[in-house]
Amino acid sequence: MDVLQSFSFYQLMCIALLFIWTGFVRSGLGFGGAALGLPLLLFVYDQAIFWMPIIGLHLLFFSALTLRTRINKVDTAYLKKSMVIILPFTLIGIAGLITLPTHWLLSFIYGVALLYSLLWLFDIAVQSHSQFIDHCLLAVGGYVAGTSLTGAPLIAAVFIRNVSAPLLRNTLFVTWFVIVSLKLSVFWAIGVALQWQTAILLLPVAAAGHYLGLKAHEYILRNTILFKRVIGFILAFISLLGLIKVWWL
Repeated sequence: MDVLQSFSFYQLMCIALLFIWTGFVRSGLGFGGAALGLPLLLFVYDQAIFWMPIIGLHLLFFSALTLRTRINKVDTAYLKKSMVIILPFTLIGIAGLITLPTHWLLSFIYGVALLYSLLWLFDIAVQSHSQFIDHCLLAVGGYVAGTSLTGAPLIAAVFIRNVSAPLLRNTLFVTWFVIVSLKLSVFWAIGVALQWQTAILLLPVAAAGHYLGLKAHEYILRNTILFKRVIGFILAFISLLGLIKVWWL
């Protein structure tokens, strides 16, 4: 709360718009809310450890809301199989988040965002054609999720190949729920502030984005390439500015 109260009116408006955006992406695509939101939020306040609990609490809330009547439409067998690989690397990533110097952590987040932006901008799909590559992508995705909550596109690329389309989004939501629950539990255990009051204050704007994303879900699926190219261009610009800010300004 103290940090939020220190923001100017302009900063608060930017934060509100960005949480509408993260909610929109999360429910519209089924993944990517943190990957597309965190790099932007770091321009408002450059402490990832402040934003991650808020994003995580929102993800838990909206995932539970989405799954409350759809939990039976989850590929439980593949979920259990993938978690054996994802969760250990998530713990390693959390350790990195806690111990890395701020400028290295920011560089990592902006670097991952830049990589995603280029993949989306040039319509390069992250694909796997073997179980070994699946395991590598899940491991890297788990680590990135632990460090910055932005590993969703890598994990989703594997799930797309192994989970049937009708079960995909719900299975991904359960995956994010488990990963974020683990991350927030570690934060709580080591005394990191979970920022739950700030998360509650921002819940209405995130809910607006979530609602808009649900409405736009089918449209986004029909125009995925255009959507990703536009977002890729914007994200590349933001990521480059972020790296310049970290290392040269």
